[in-house]
Amino acid sequence: MTAQADGLFSDSDLGSMSLRNRFIRSATWEGMCDPEGRPREKLAALYGDLSRGRVGLVITGYTYVSPEGKQMPGKMGIYSGAFAGEMKDLCRAVQDEGGKICMQLVHCGGQTTGKMAGSRPLAPSSVEVPQFPEIPAAMTRKEIDRVAAAFGEGAGRAREYGFDAVQLHAAHGYLINQFLSPLTNRREDEYGGSGKKRRRFLMEVCRRVRAAVGDGFPVMVKLNGSDFFEGGLEIEEAVAAATALDEDGIAAIEVSGGTSASGKLSPVRVKIKTEEDEGYNMPLAERIKSAVSCPVIAVGGFRSFEVARAAVGRGAVDFISLSRPLIREPGLVKRWEEGDLARAECISCNGCFKPGLKEGGIYCVVKKKLEQNG
Repeated sequence: MTAQADGLFSDSDLGSMSLRNRFIRSATWEGMCDPEGRPREKLAALYGDLSRGRVGLVITGYTYVSPEGKQMPGKMGIYSGAFAGEMKDLCRAVQDEGGKICMQLVHCGGQTTGKMAGSRPLAPSSVEVPQFPEIPAAMTRKEIDRVAAAFGEGAGRAREYGFDAVQLHAAHGYLINQFLSPLTNRREDEYGGSGKKRRRFLMEVCRRVRAAVGDGFPVMVKLNGSDFFEGGLEIEEAVAAATALDEDGIAAIEVSGGTSASGKLSPVRVKIKTEEDEGYNMPLAERIKSAVSCPVIAVGGFRSFEVARAAVGRGAVDFISLSRPLIREPGLVKRWEEGDLARAECISCNGCFKPGLKEGGIYCVVKKKLEQNG
């Protein structure tokens, strides 16, 4: 079977979008924005490279909707209209190469620091847990409403600037995930207690976003299938959340897992050496796929074309998301499409993120070292 015959490289619908293939660049922090969250030129260049490399949909790095929701330096912001020109440049860089671009929206909640947020971090509850660097303040109902509104306002700006879709980050221990998790949400009001009440914030954010972008504009969600630690979100409640999203008209669900406190089961695992190590979130994605009618995207450790082909070919998921392999090889999808189906060169060392902190932008340190050594 040829790569072209698989259907991985045929036009595919995701919500109202038509993508040129079933490969997606999963949201990845790049560290390529100024301290206020304004994208730098090299971020547009990176996205352009990904689109030239035939990635069907580029999802931006996690973009904070409110200043106190920022976590990392160099992170993109959508909390004001001050960066409109640079945001439009990002869209053009992708769309001029025939691709589509989606902005991922996030508030990091308790998974940030007062120094980075500019004030005491906010979370559903004021609790001491391993994923929180410091004890956050419990959000008041007024703050909950303000942050939900900020998601809507950010989504509205994204559509205005030319983005093709938005994705809500409800995974990896950030604020929406914190509301979903029994460990971090100890509230006793309408936002805590039962699974349905803990889903309330997620559903309110979705509705605020949809109201801002209008009918027909794709709104996606990145959802943890499991937090992979005791007391956190588990697959049964993740399936319930996915079902509620599906019934509410979500365009697609990208299934991930883990948080910064999940140890070896973090969202970015190392030592992916064999095909058996790949697609490590597939069991979670398949459970969710069986419960919903919307498209399901799997992310997590895909390195081999055959593993991706098999996952989509058997109907276990609809799309494949890649992150670290595209840092090493922005043209990986194009290489596969042209028939070179060799495994991705990424060795899953996570060294690519260190330059984002020290040099103002991620890149593959292994590749750079090889190039320097001739």
